[in-house]
Amino acid sequence: MGSKKHIDVGDVKIGGGSFVSLQSMTNTKTANIAETVDQIKSLEECGCDIVRIAVPDMVSADAISEIKKQINIPLIADIHFDYKLAIRAAEAGADKLRINPGNIGDANCIRFVADICKKKDIPIRIGVNSGSMSAKIIERHGGITAEAMYESAMENITLLNAWDFDDICISVKASSVPLTIEAYRLLNERTDYPLHLGVTEAGTEYMGIVKSAIGIGSLLADGIGDTMRVSLTAPVENEIAAGLAILRSLGLRSGYELISCPTCGRCKIDLITLANEVERRLATMGTNITVAVMGCAVNGPGEASRADYGIAGGDAAGVIFSKGKVLKTAPMERLVEELFIAIENDC
Repeated sequence: MGSKKHIDVGDVKIGGGSFVSLQSMTNTKTANIAETVDQIKSLEECGCDIVRIAVPDMVSADAISEIKKQINIPLIADIHFDYKLAIRAAEAGADKLRINPGNIGDANCIRFVADICKKKDIPIRIGVNSGSMSAKIIERHGGITAEAMYESAMENITLLNAWDFDDICISVKASSVPLTIEAYRLLNERTDYPLHLGVTEAGTEYMGIVKSAIGIGSLLADGIGDTMRVSLTAPVENEIAAGLAILRSLGLRSGYELISCPTCGRCKIDLITLANEVERRLATMGTNITVAVMGCAVNGPGEASRADYGIAGGDAAGVIFSKGKVLKTAPMERLVEELFIAIENDC
């Protein structure tokens, strides 16, 4: 899975065959240290591996040292347009910078950033977005294309390589899922740099999860990608929940998997409520387990035989089963409770 090269972001390895790490970004004012730390701790609890913060000014850059003292996961400083912010963030203890070398200043400015990052062993993510490429590249390719995004990434890599800096990760995000997939595939074919996956400006929670699952999931299924962020117009914690679900669905993270059938005219129970309750309780357990919630005998123990445990509804009672074998029956009002008694006895 992923690239041959790797970078170290704090104590998290990206690339080189390591696990796919999960990222999010705070939406607090970074200079408000207390609020920023509180949000990062919330993300940590949800399963975030690496967090990114906006650094729009020197006050925010200076806040990094204090924020770092109070959190447990690596911190990335997101920098635009000002090389001095990148230098200050590196000096303050950022574990990684996210920049576009082409927009932070002239060659000397890029050299200063490369030098401080080499001195402190800080990697850089080159973040190319479809809407932030140079007009020359867009004109040369006749528009915003995957080849244009690839060229933009390589142009920025060349700027850093000129100062003997190659501790690099790349992202090439677009709001278009097909364009995003095509651009990442080009990078995967032509470079060995670690790739940060994402669909930028993916939208509100519903559409953003759909687009991210298709875009990020398609690439991960092909063995492309080393770290990722699900970008949502939603609470940041929801990005981590969605990212974990994508990784679990591809077998790239342990944790629970819920199998549930769609409702139909044969269903005699409130399957939607049951499935939601089972999923809510599974999410609090942190257990590597597959559980099925099935509506009737037709889609019951047999069809869900790969599930470690499951329930199937009936008229007045349902069944608890494991690996396709019925363990016991239970009244409908006790079905979920009896399911978790069976799971907890096994765990």
